[in-house]
Amino acid sequence: MKQLKTVLAIFILLGFSSCKDEQKIENVPNEVSVSTFYFIRHAEKDRTDLDNVDPELTQKGLGRAMHWAEILKDIELDAIYSTDYLRTSMTAAATSVKKDINVQYYDPRAMDVEQFKIDNLNKSVLVVGHSNTTPDFVNKMIGEEKYASLDDTNNGTLFIVQMINETITVQQLYFNCNCPE
Repeated sequence: MKQLKTVLAIFILLGFSSCKDEQKIENVPNEVSVSTFYFIRHAEKDRTDLDNVDPELTQKGLGRAMHWAEILKDIELDAIYSTDYLRTSMTAAATSVKKDINVQYYDPRAMDVEQFKIDNLNKSVLVVGHSNTTPDFVNKMIGEEKYASLDDTNNGTLFIVQMINETITVQQLYFNCNCPE
């Protein structure tokens, strides 16, 4: 009889521990959500007319735009966003053509970052902006003031923001371009 009570006690304990394990499994999310955002500043702009607020890219800038398209060639993009300026749309155009993806225009002053995250959930996205709007957008995506405006001569910085479920990581890389002048 004592052995039977011992065996019953073991079964009861095993039963409770297996219930606990099942409870832990229920708390694990069923799906992993991964969203990746590539942020770049527009390529080198034409500075010959200082009164022109919407200049095109220089020859070097066109080369850099092609360089970005080459850097991003093996990344499966779902969307490309650009501000509505010649220099940003020309920078995005090389990747847009290579990937056969239409560029969507955004206004960084009116951007709802939380809605942007929702709209691009589980996507891979390129965002082309400016020396001030790109780091600002990255800061809003990661929820902290980590990056200052880029130097006006810096056209080679790439920020990669990745959201895996609720975890957000960011990397800042720099690509030099030996593009023809």
